[in-house]
Amino acid sequence: MPAFDLPLTELECYRPDIEEPADFDTFWRDTLKAAGERDPVVSARPVETGLRLTRTWDVTFRGFADDPVRAWFSRPAGGGEPLPAVVEFAGYGRGRGLPHERLTWVNAGYAHLLMDNRGQGDQYGCGGDTPDPHALAPGGPGPAVRGLLAAEDYHYRRLITDAVRAVAAVRRLPGVDPGRTVAVGNSQGGGLALAVAGLVPDLTALMVTAPLLCGIRRALDLTDAGPYGEIAAYLSVHRGAEEAARRTLSYVEGVSFARRALAPAHFGVGLRDTVCPPSGAYAAFNRYAELTGAHPRKEIHAYPFNGHEGGEAVQVRRQLDWLRTVLDEPGDAGGGARSVPGAG
Repeated sequence: MPAFDLPLTELECYRPDIEEPADFDTFWRDTLKAAGERDPVVSARPVETGLRLTRTWDVTFRGFADDPVRAWFSRPAGGGEPLPAVVEFAGYGRGRGLPHERLTWVNAGYAHLLMDNRGQGDQYGCGGDTPDPHALAPGGPGPAVRGLLAAEDYHYRRLITDAVRAVAAVRRLPGVDPGRTVAVGNSQGGGLALAVAGLVPDLTALMVTAPLLCGIRRALDLTDAGPYGEIAAYLSVHRGAEEAARRTLSYVEGVSFARRALAPAHFGVGLRDTVCPPSGAYAAFNRYAELTGAHPRKEIHAYPFNGHEGGEAVQVRRQLDWLRTVLDEPGDAGGGARSVPGAG
């Protein structure tokens, strides 16, 4: 797929207006208040994985409406000191899979929580273990359109709430330093991590690649791929539902969460990405923290000849190096923005 979005020179200064509902902050404050009244952790059961250098727990925590949400929690074996925690969110259609599948962060010396995606896990990977008991409102079969006609019913209201509660849960788990908590994710996982950054003011750092749910209106006009294509297909049949759908989507817009964030941030984007068009990631990056009065350290890496896969292992290595510097210098929250073109 050739480059199809804005040229890089325009992306680097792209700051679109976003139509935010007047009650955006109230909506999320009330949603999270209702979800945060009880201890987040239900159980943490040690499991045998066959890995000698990693200890893993099968965690259940309370998410949206106190629903039980599953996660894998891992940390290096043999260490007793409190560790920074990396909370990772999986991509669209994936579940938490098997505990030995994602070892990068624990091998780097961090505690690691991988959240299951409620009502997902049937499209890729090794499945999931968390049902979505509220997926009954009007909408299509795919997660992106479940409950699409009302923000209160929408799948991503529940999933974003789960993501915020995952951060609260990891801070209660053994051997975690609750003052050093990081959110990371690719694609849908990146959209969830970005929402967490906008809703958890004391997050230590954010790392996202090709985030979904950013610049949603433009994405619906640019691509029929992936989750956006599911929304377009639904609206092609339900021709009178567009206004209601757009209002619902405005409550989960990643740029709105980015504007409210405080944590240092690291972004990655493939400029030929038709699943999550790069203009969405740049809109979130360029407007990051603008409502908070903060000037957190942030940088974005562009991969001109890559699509949704982005920088893959190259990007992960950059994340590892960047996160180490952020955690080693916790008082250095500033530093401004850095864009790295041609970083493929």
